Amino acid sequence: MKKPFSAERLETHIFNFTAVEHLHRYAMAKKLCVGKQVLDIASGEGYGSNLLAQVAAKVTGVDIDETAIKKSKEIYKSANLNFKVGSCSAIPLENKSIDVVVSFETIEHHDQHEEMLVEIKRILKEDGLLIISTPDKKYYSDHLNYSNPFHVKELYKADFEKIITKYFNFYQLYYQRYLSGSLIINAEIHNGYDEFSGDYNMIEKKNQLHGLYLICIAGNHEIVSLNTSIFTSEAAVEQAAQELVKRIQQSNSYKLGHFLLTPIRFFSKWIR
Repeated sequence: MKKPFSAERLETHIFNFTAVEHLHRYAMAKKLCVGKQVLDIASGEGYGSNLLAQVAAKVTGVDIDETAIKKSKEIYKSANLNFKVGSCSAIPLENKSIDVVVSFETIEHHDQHEEMLVEIKRILKEDGLLIISTPDKKYYSDHLNYSNPFHVKELYKADFEKIITKYFNFYQLYYQRYLSGSLIINAEIHNGYDEFSGDYNMIEKKNQLHGLYLICIAGNHEIVSLNTSIFTSEAAVEQAAQELVKRIQQSNSYKLGHFLLTPIRFFSKWIR
């Protein structure tokens, strides 16, 4: 039986807009993991670690959830892929043993941000990279008047950059948001990107592109800028549409309307 989906963890039986956003991040990370020793921290069900292992020399997926680690080991059995139980503040790896640390949508789920960055620095080689993402609290929560019950400590862009620059000398910041696919664009060049919105009556240019999510590539050497990219999926759009229809049909207003219209539908058959 499939477990119900929660906003806390992306599970592989879900394929919607959120899945596209996550897959796009891993597609981006794969470019930087070729032939590398990689840590995927908070690896969840292991699908991301498996994707990275397709190009990396070795990938270790670490997660605090023993059940998730057990499931990952059962599903993904590549020779260059292994999974371990551990936390962001106690990573079960040796000092200076990792080339690339990947951490997607993790840091906002706890309040041990300093401890997490200290551990990442400990296990990263001197020329290693951190690829980390988190929602931008300004646009993810404040602008939408939304509170994710699974998020413990969200970060604004300035806070995110502050903690990254405390531990790394160089970094590249990217914005990510969902349009008709997932878009990732370098924050330094986003002013050269035009975004329009409107309808049949008016079209207007938005003042500035903002990212719902922030992605940072950081290290102790200059970071090569990656291309702007988009990840599209018809399957995700179709599933999202199906989920929307299902939610509407389960709503009380829909059920009431369906009930009230039942006599009309019944008599209309006889009128014909």
